[in-house]
Amino acid sequence: MKKLRRLFILLILVGSTYAGWNYRDLLIEFYHQKIANDISPKEAPKPDPKRYQKLISELAEKRLNLSEKYSRARTAREISDVVSESQQTLEQILPAMMSCWLGTPWDFNGICQTPGSGKIACGYFVSTILRDAGFSVERVRLAQQPSQWIIGTFLSKKMMTIRAGQNYDTFVDQAIERGPGIHIVGLDNHVAFVVIPEAGGIRFIHSSGAHPFCVVDEDRSEAVSLQRSNYRVIGNLTRSPEVIHGWLVGQKWPTKISSGK
Repeated sequence: MKKLRRLFILLILVGSTYAGWNYRDLLIEFYHQKIANDISPKEAPKPDPKRYQKLISELAEKRLNLSEKYSRARTAREISDVVSESQQTLEQILPAMMSCWLGTPWDFNGICQTPGSGKIACGYFVSTILRDAGFSVERVRLAQQPSQWIIGTFLSKKMMTIRAGQNYDTFVDQAIERGPGIHIVGLDNHVAFVVIPEAGGIRFIHSSGAHPFCVVDEDRSEAVSLQRSNYRVIGNLTRSPEVIHGWLVGQKWPTKISSGK
């Protein structure tokens, strides 16, 4: 019985070797193709300045229409409806505007104003997007502030969540639990957008001073800068009725430079 079993195993090995030899060219081609697929980098996204300008124009037109509806609103229900529509509009178009910047190179001193036209620092990425979305901000001055003051330009301190040394997953889970919207998040030495969709999850969109040194859109597992930071402050712009009101009426936002109140 043992001899029969050994003979059967030997026949299998011989057959496998024969098959492998006959199909060696196909196997080699498959192996090299697999290696190529494994090591080939994903195609990097390219900045899209034309789409960006189109989105700016579309959002400006929508803001004008919403502003007119807002000025005509008389009841609390009518006001609430316009605010809700404005939130939805910003939460739809702002991420699309951000995506037009993907692949734009980062530089600590980068100040370009159009996707792909030069390099851009993290603060300028945030302030430029907000300015082009119709927020009347001081683009340069705002971009140069510490992240908490950038957020504090729009939101009071009680509207921010400030954490130091908090576990990363706990921070993200709590941010998601607080609800969807377009957030600004400040880190140890960085500022970025956090987009939380209605369906949940997060998108960390920023001009990254780490690899690949450009504007990137990262999910929860990829957001290394957000994960490694000890200090995190976050505020939800689009779910603040005060911010929406300011956007609709063309309010000017003087840059907060000395107080988070």
